[in-house]
Amino acid sequence: MTEDHNIAGEDNEAAGGPTHSGFVALIGATNAGKSTLVNRLVGAKVSIVSHKVQTTRAIVRGIAIHNNAQIVFMDTPGIFKPRRRLDRAMVTTAWGGAKDADFIMFLIDSERGLKGDAETILEGLKEVHQPKILVLNKVDRVKPEDLLKLTAAVNEVVKFERTFMISALNGSGCEDVMDYLAAALPEGPWYYPEDQISDLPMRQLAAEITREKLFLRLHQELPYSSHVETEKWEERKDGSVRIEQVIYVERDSQKKIALGKNGDAIKAISTASRKELSEILEQPVHLFLFVKVRENWGDDPARFREMGLDFPTS
Repeated sequence: MTEDHNIAGEDNEAAGGPTHSGFVALIGATNAGKSTLVNRLVGAKVSIVSHKVQTTRAIVRGIAIHNNAQIVFMDTPGIFKPRRRLDRAMVTTAWGGAKDADFIMFLIDSERGLKGDAETILEGLKEVHQPKILVLNKVDRVKPEDLLKLTAAVNEVVKFERTFMISALNGSGCEDVMDYLAAALPEGPWYYPEDQISDLPMRQLAAEITREKLFLRLHQELPYSSHVETEKWEERKDGSVRIEQVIYVERDSQKKIALGKNGDAIKAISTASRKELSEILEQPVHLFLFVKVRENWGDDPARFREMGLDFPTS
């Protein structure tokens, strides 16, 4: 891998100046639009998106090339007031990602402003010393004078290098963010091969895709603590792949919801996930989903390791 990305860096330096690289952590409240923005900036789907809060659980790294820079975006879990062990692990992971990054991007939903968790996060950023930029999302839904008031209020609490006003959904303003980061990140060789867009293993990405479809189908009915694991992955001689996944829930009543009447829900989830996985893998996918009850899986250290989270001991 080292040889590959050094070659990529040398090619770009020859093409027009030294290469830049670095890690940018996206920090924000739940449903601020972090995953949508990462996918937009990377130009491909690397992080799942749903209406359900706390969809992102562990850090997902999306890798983008812009000008001579390789920008590694770290999509962190939304920061909120934790109630359960899983919540605490997610919030700890988010702050840990911020402290490991070269740059921090604080994303605020402009419609919600500094209400609730966003204000708490802003206070927490006082203790984080990396350079920070402020990104106001969904600005097309807010009056310009209100955006200016919000910008002023945020910058009174924490000093940000720059403020950007964007729409992650339609891409407005995103090119300006990329231009700034590409120039601001330190000079150095790239960390990943030029054609790599994420460091998430394919088995884990496949599980995340199915979890997204599960939430999109049942987000009002099924608790967010449900979990998906890829248990088998078989490349077949005909060029297709057979994938077996297990959806873990905590109670029998949740299993019935996941299956649906006459299996309708699980069939719809499987169809949607298989379609997207076939497009990502560019090969036929045979997807088999199973639903199992695992009581109190949120207190099982093995499940946390599977998700890429540290297990809180208290």
